[in-house]
Parts: sequence; C-alpha cells; structure tokens
Amino acid sequence: MALAGSALVAVPAAAAPDEPDFGPNVTIIDQSMSVDAINAVLAAASGESEFSTARHAIFFKPGTYGSDAGAANPLTATGIVLGTVGYYETVGGLGANPGDVLINGALHVDAVHGAETDPWNHQSPGSLTRFWRSMSNLAINPIQRPIDPNAPAIDPARADPHQLRWAVSQAAPLRQVDIRGNLTLMGRYGEYASGGYLADSRVSGTILSGSQQQWYTRDSSIGTWNGGVWNMVFSGVQGAPAQDFPDSPSGDLAHSKFTTLATTPVSRPAPYLTWNQSDGYAVFVPDAKPNTAGAGWQTGTQTGSSLPIGTFYLAKPADSAATINAQLQAGKNLILTPGVYALNQAIAVNRPGTVVLGLGMATLAPTAGNAAITVGDVAGVKLAGITVDAGATPSPVLVRVGPAGAKQSSATDPTTLSDVFVRVGGPQVGRAGTAIEVNSANVLLDDIWAWRADHGTGAAWTVNTAAHGLVVNGDNVTATGLFVEHFQHNQVVWNGNGGRTVFYQSETPYDPPSQDAWTDATQPGFASYKVGAGVTSHQAYGLGVYSFFNQGADIHLHAAIEAPKWSTVRFNNTVTRFLNGSGGIDNIVNNVGGAVLKGNDATATKYLRSYPPAGTPDPPAPGGGPDQQTITATIVEAPGEFSWTIDAVDHSVVLSNAANMGTFLQSSGQLKPVKVTDTRAGGPAWSLSGQVGDFTGGLPGRYLGWTPRLVTGGAGAVPGGAVAAGLTSGNGLADASLLGSAVDGHAKGTATLGADLDLRVPVDTAPGTYTATLTLTALS
Repeated sequence: MALAGSALVAVPAAAAPDEPDFGPNVTIIDQSMSVDAINAVLAAASGESEFSTARHAIFFKPGTYGSDAGAANPLTATGIVLGTVGYYETVGGLGANPGDVLINGALHVDAVHGAETDPWNHQSPGSLTRFWRSMSNLAINPIQRPIDPNAPAIDPARADPHQLRWAVSQAAPLRQVDIRGNLTLMGRYGEYASGGYLADSRVSGTILSGSQQQWYTRDSSIGTWNGGVWNMVFSGVQGAPAQDFPDSPSGDLAHSKFTTLATTPVSRPAPYLTWNQSDGYAVFVPDAKPNTAGAGWQTGTQTGSSLPIGTFYLAKPADSAATINAQLQAGKNLILTPGVYALNQAIAVNRPGTVVLGLGMATLAPTAGNAAITVGDVAGVKLAGITVDAGATPSPVLVRVGPAGAKQSSATDPTTLSDVFVRVGGPQVGRAGTAIEVNSANVLLDDIWAWRADHGTGAAWTVNTAAHGLVVNGDNVTATGLFVEHFQHNQVVWNGNGGRTVFYQSETPYDPPSQDAWTDATQPGFASYKVGAGVTSHQAYGLGVYSFFNQGADIHLHAAIEAPKWSTVRFNNTVTRFLNGSGGIDNIVNNVGGAVLKGNDATATKYLRSYPPAGTPDPPAPGGGPDQQTITATIVEAPGEFSWTIDAVDHSVVLSNAANMGTFLQSSGQLKPVKVTDTRAGGPAWSLSGQVGDFTGGLPGRYLGWTPRLVTGGAGAVPGGAVAAGLTSGNGLADASLLGSAVDGHAKGTATLGADLDLRVPVDTAPGTYTATLTLTALS
C-alpha cells in the first residue's frame, strides 16, 4: 500500500454557461434546426475518403429529431433524419442517457458493392474497409432507406421497416445506443464484413449478423440474435444466445460459433460529452465495475462523475505537444477536438485520474520517432476516442501505459483505454516497434485496434515495419474487444500474470516475402497471441486467428497461440481460418488443433473449445514481492468431501493507492476468491472466517475491514456481515470475522466467496509499503 497526499478541488457549475470553443470540426445540432438542415450537415460530413485527414464530430442536444409518421414504410417516409456515418465521423447525443436524444430515421453505414448492377455476385469489398467511425449515446427509431433517391432499384424493397444497418468492420463502435427496432450488421446482399463492437446498449428487436465473420457484444440487452460465421462473443449480454462452440479438428456446421459469458470480468463505459440547460457542457466518466451485465444506463446501475467543461483544456490540431503538456501539468483534463495533431514529443499524462477524450477520431501523429501519448506511473487515467498514426521516423512505442517497472495501479479505478486505434502505414508511411505497451497493472483495454496496414500508403514489408501490436507487462490487465493485425512478429505478447482477454481478432501479416523472412527461432512464423514463458495465470475467451499470405510463397505459422502449459493458463473457444492465398496455420495452441489450409470449410477452419486438457499440472506457487500483501491460509480438515481453497494462483492482494478522505486515508481492494466445495451427505454446517495480524511498520490490523459477498452460489453459502475498518472504533478484522457460512442440511455444491477490502489509516501515516497476513480458517 503506497500512501500519498492529495487535494480535492471543487469546481462550481456556471450559472449561465457559455458555448465552449470546440473548433470548426464540431457541429452541435439542436431542435431549432430543420430536418433538411440536419441532413445537409450529415451529408457534408459523410463524404471523406478512407485515408482523409479531415475529421468531424456531430452532436445532438437533448430532444426528438425527425418524424415517426412513416416508420411502417421507409421508402415513402417524410421528415426523417437520414445520414450515412462516414470515415472519421463520430455522431453522439449530449444527453445524460441515450433516450434523451431520439432520432426518427437512420444514422447508418452501408456496404460497398463491387458492381451496383449485380451486387449478389460482386460482394467485395463490402464492409471490409468500413473503419474509423462511431455512434454513441442516442436512441434511434429506425426508418432507413437509401440516401440517393435515384439509386438503381436492384432490390425492389431497398428498405426494411424498423431496421437499422450498421455494416462495418473494425474501429467502428456502437456505444450506449438504444435501437428501438432491428439492427443488421452486414450489407443487404451479404457482402463481406469482418468484425465489430457493440457495448452498453439496448436493441429491442433482432440483431442479424449475417456475413459478419466475428463480432463482440458487451454489457447490453438484445431481443434476439440471428447468425454467426466464425467467432461471435457475448459478455454480460441479456438475451444473448446460449453458449455453443465447436470442439472439432475440422470445420463444424453442427454447432453455432457462440462464446457466451454471463458477465464481463471488469468494464467501464467510455467517457462522453453531455449538455444541459443549467450547467452547460460536461464530460461524464462512468465508474469501472466488476462482473457486469446489461447496459448500466438501462438497469439503473451506472454511476460515475460529471466533470465540468472548465476542468478540460480544449486542444486544437495546431497546438504543439508542449502546449498540451503544459495544460496537463497545470491539472487540466484534455479534450482533443477533431483533427490531426503533429507531435514532436509525446503527450504526457502524469496526474492520476486524468481524462483524455478525443472527438471526431482525433488523430495523434508523431513526427520525430517519439511516442504519441504516454501515461506515467499513476492510476485511474482514462484515454478514449484516440487514433494514432505512426510516422516515417520509427517510434519504439506509440502508446505507453506506465513506465517500465510501474508500481501504481488501482483494481477499482483501472487506467482504461477505450476506442484507441493505432495505425502503422495506411494514411502515410509509418514505422514503429510496438503499437501499445502496457507496463502498469490493473489496466482495462476496451475496443482496441492495432493495425499494421495491409493497404494504403506505405503498405509493404520493408516500408511499414512494426514488430508488435500489443505488449502487456503489467499484471491483472483485462482486454475486452481486442483486434490486432498484420504486425511482423507476434501480434500480442503477454508477459503479465492474471491477464484476461474476452474476444480477440487477428490476421497474420499478409506480406512475408518468404518463410526465412518470417521465422521465430526454429519454428515457422510468429504466434499471433504469445503468452510469456514466465506467466502462470491467464484466461482468454473467443479468439480468432486467420491467415492470408498473398506473396505467392508457401508461408506457414506453427501455432496461432503460444503459451506455457499450466492448468491456470487457459484458452476457451478458439478458431483458426485459412482465408486465402498460400500456406496456412499448422496448429491452434502450441502443438494442438490441426492445420488450416486451402480447401473446403473442413480443411480451412479448425476449432478448439478448451486448452489445456484436463490433468494439466498447476504451476509452482509464486513468491511474494516486497510491495505485496501475502494472504496465507490455515486449513482445518473436515470429514467427508468438504474442502476449500483460495481460487487463485497468486495469493497476494495489492490494495489501491490510499486516497485522502479528509479525516483519514483510504485504500481498497478485493480478496482473492475462495472456493468452498461440500458434497457430504446431510450437509453439515460450515463456516469460513478471516483474521488479520498487524501490518509491518506498526499499523494495527484493526484498520482493515471488509464486506463479504457471494460470487457464485452453492453449498448453502451465505456471505458474512460487513466489518467496518476500526480506525475510530471497533477491532475491524483484528477479530476473527465471518466470510461465509452454511446451516445444517444445506444442499451439496460449490460456492465462491469474495470480499471488498477497506483499509482506513490516520492522515499522518508515513508514506510507505505496509504488509499484513490474513489467515482464513474453515470449521465444520
């Protein structure tokens, strides 16, 4: 536990807030504008080319826009808001919740036909390059038809009632939207689409995924889901399809391709801009929460902080990195207004809790071999809505979270990267070592696309050089929605313990000129997802790795995933696929899974439901570090089949940095989960208690309290009562305190118990690291 002083600054709301200067690339729409004027704004922003340098952000103030009178027949509907969301365009509502802005009409994305006169037979490129756009924080009553009224009537209907089309691939998130109808994720004619992201949303009707090859949906509610090609992943989604994934050495049509998790391990909705009449503009920053399900704004569980616009520096593309950094050093948060920022040094975020919010795909472009943005050895930073373009001078790293050996982190307020997209090549010649490097612990990566360009400017093996898309060195890092593609060595290198990934999409590089040019030691190719040899705990769900070697050479990858073989390093629901070209992938994980090669679906696709196999040994117990608190356990044996264990490889708990609460310093964390199994006849009563000794350095153990909770039910388990930290009264956990128990006659089964830890110490406690031992005792 590291203690440091802190100050709280109250910023009063302005009585008559002025309009901030968001610059020329932000358009604010209010109800005084006609539908024709709104549609003209949308049309003007939607026409950028794939590698344009223009950027646009469009916001709707709270209200209802457009008429719903023609919802049943979109082709003849009048007075609707209708616009395509184009490249480098973000559209959002300024309400507190999505329902504060209602659009009668459609803000949509369509696929591109290879031939408009015969789209069924010309489906490429479809949506394969529908990148770099977003929509958030609004409700849509879908009334959609083609923008061009003179478009050839290939399909007589050309519009379906109550259906919105969002036919995209990577870097095109839907966040916190309320779609009051159906949502289609592909083009009308089944055009190719390759991966997307939906989070914190509600879709009342059916989501049709169709030709979408993979898709990730997080913390949402949906009516029904229809479709699935290779890898459809759901976490915390109410209405999601049931878990159903193949376990076959060949193509499998008998199972759906669904990975369904009841909750998301940890999540935080992205920060977003808001406005109301009395307070003006602010940025709402949602809290991070564990084990989430459903959209927080819908279930009433979303909490967070509203930061007045006066706490932000509104940067413009002409600003230098030095100007921006001076504002950050002065204590400001940062809004990057739309545009491309040429930076000769990194934007340096060194204050805990800083918020950096990009609008309109704001893009950071290093010019001198520097990083684009770095986070210091601090916790609770939020980076959202940022695109990074590598420059011609190689940057060793483009985005760095924490310096090497970073110590500061918070499990309850994790540094979070939301919608951060990094490109090496494409709009310009770019070179880098690593796109994103995470050295801090307890970091959340939510919707990340690291892309070494396979097309555009500088897309060639010896030109847009880059080794890795993501390197994770910190412990307990979680990735939800991770897309990493085409880098020249391992796409992902994960060296930290306790890592978790929910959904992974990766294509190997297309362009190795020969096998000799792409060989890792003695094995062909570089694994896409590599877990370091020293890692003893890792979990990943819903991974897809694909090959398309297009240089005409017989290129092979030994294994899509490489990892140490321990029972606690697990991969769940993994698919490999030969897309096109030559060569292939020889294994899924290590030496398991079989090869994907050119041929029919059975030859070109392989699935692996679980790795490693049953019976794989546990790793050796890790040693504790000097900045860790070590939890030891005393097990009291009971007759029969009663047992319990700490459900983690590492029994260390690191509390958050202590925050100054005025009259005391407070630090928090979570007990490692404790699994209790009881299969004894008659269900004898049992109890599990904890007691802490004094901390090193003379801090009394009574300063620690807890709130037990039931993580998973079973074995009759009931959590114990909360025990307050004993700073001013009481003995806290210095006295034996109940974590959980069951009465006589309980059912057989297994339960998991946890607890939120609360440490409160005097404000004059000396800074330092303090360690205590918590002993758990079971009785039955």
